[in-house]
Amino acid sequence: MSELHRFFYAGPIAGNSIVTLDADTAKHIWQVLRMKEGDHILLTDGKGTIAEGEIHTAERHKCNVSITKVSFTARIGKMLHLCVAFTKNNSRNEWLLEKATELGVGSIIPMTTSRSEKAHVRVDRWEKILQSAILQSQQNYLPILAKITPLPQVLKQYEDVPQKFVAHCIDVKKQSLAEMLKPEGDTIILIGPEGDFTQEEVNLCLGSGFKPVSLGKQRLRTETAAIAAAAYFNVMSDEQN
Repeated sequence: MSELHRFFYAGPIAGNSIVTLDADTAKHIWQVLRMKEGDHILLTDGKGTIAEGEIHTAERHKCNVSITKVSFTARIGKMLHLCVAFTKNNSRNEWLLEKATELGVGSIIPMTTSRSEKAHVRVDRWEKILQSAILQSQQNYLPILAKITPLPQVLKQYEDVPQKFVAHCIDVKKQSLAEMLKPEGDTIILIGPEGDFTQEEVNLCLGSGFKPVSLGKQRLRTETAAIAAAAYFNVMSDEQN
């Protein structure tokens, strides 16, 4: 089954049913992959469901699939909530979304701070990027993509997460994320804008139970810092499962 081509399907998936894939997916199947009636594929809804199906109709803008087998995969391990002050450079934001998804983050929260740049939000395009990334990395769960959220609201919404970290560049004593991160609980990490958090914002985070962490001696771009944190969490999680 792992050798079959994977595709995303947002609707309900049930055994012994026929589903119609979206036009872009149908075109890719017919024109790029040259697949035809009778070929087998895999579908996932990004919520843990994985289904094997047989192509019933394959045309340029239409592809019907007969579902032959459906299974559900429970999410394994702890969840990382990656909270990032997105930049105004949309290509960098999209790179972040793709790589964070490949690394298995549980949710992505675009955050606004006092020094944030205005990000150009393209929700439909962003969701397509997430879908493509889970297919490429052979995962069955899409990360939750939150709405753009101000920092104070983030602190309130995620107050019950067991591990809470804020990464900043202010010259005070901080421990590395590698030293602080433990495998036993869900985690949220805040990555500030390119101008960094203000001292007042860091104080606000600390007052809400967030612990200050360092991601190394180098000064990292926002999206680089976010991916560094996600990569470390991913490796640590894999070692525990």
